[in-house]
Amino acid sequence: MIKEPVVSVVIPVYNGEQYVKSCLDDMMSQTYKNLDIMVIDDGSTDKSADIAREYPIRLIQHEKNRGLSAARNTGIDATKGEYIHFMDVDDGINPCYYEKMVAAITETDADVACSGIINEPKPHRTMLYDEQKVFSGIDDKLKITNVGKWGFSVRYLFKVEFLKKHHLRFEEGRLIEDLPFSLPAVYFAEKLVVVPGAVYTYILRENSIMTRKDKKHRQKRHTDRRYAMEFRHHFARQHHFKIPGVPTGRFSLFFVKWFT
Repeated sequence: MIKEPVVSVVIPVYNGEQYVKSCLDDMMSQTYKNLDIMVIDDGSTDKSADIAREYPIRLIQHEKNRGLSAARNTGIDATKGEYIHFMDVDDGINPCYYEKMVAAITETDADVACSGIINEPKPHRTMLYDEQKVFSGIDDKLKITNVGKWGFSVRYLFKVEFLKKHHLRFEEGRLIEDLPFSLPAVYFAEKLVVVPGAVYTYILRENSIMTRKDKKHRQKRHTDRRYAMEFRHHFARQHHFKIPGVPTGRFSLFFVKWFT
C-alpha cells in the first residue's frame, strides 16, 4: 500500500476568532486526511488560540504580532509534510481540495499544483480549470495561472523541497506579499500542473489587511502595492521574459514610480 504524502497546511491567524472554527471545520471535513494542520497565532489578543486548541492541530504562537508573511514563514520552517499549502483563515476550499491537488501533483511529479479560484469580491478574477494539464514553458505557466497579475499564493500547493531549493520565502513587513512570492515560484517550477475540481474561494472581509481604511494603513498598502509592481518589473527583466498583459519596459517602471 502506497503511503499518502503529508500536506502541511499553514493557517495564520491574527484576532480571527470569528473565522477559526469555520476554517478548521473545513479542514476536518476534507476527504484527504493526511494533513499536518498548523495554526500560526500571530500575537492574537482574542480567543483565536483557545478555539484552535479544541481541534487536533498544531498551534504555534508568536509572542507579538509580526504580520502575515512572518506567520507563513514560521509555517515553512515548522513543516512536517512533503507538500505545503497556505490557507487564509477567512477563506474557503471545497471538501475534495487536497485530494484533487495531491493526486495531480504526485501523478505528474510537478513542483507546483495550481487550483481554480473563485474571487467573490472581483468575479472577473475567477479562474477555473476544465482539465488537468502540465506546463513547463514560462509563457505557458504565466498564461495559465495569470500569476503576473494576481499573485494569490493560497491557490498553490508546493513541494517543500522545491521552496527550500530556491530559498522562497515571504518578505516580512509587507502588506502585499503574495506576488513577490508566487511569481518566482511559478517561474522556477520545472513542472506546474493545473487541477480541475479543486477550488479555493477568496473572500474579502471587513477590516482585513486589504480593506482597513485608517490613513496609515492605506498609505502602507499603497506603498507595498507599488513595491510589488516594481518587483514584478525587475524580476521579469532580470530573467528576460514578458508577463502577458503587463508592460515591463522602461516606461512601465516610470509609470509605477510616479502614477501609482
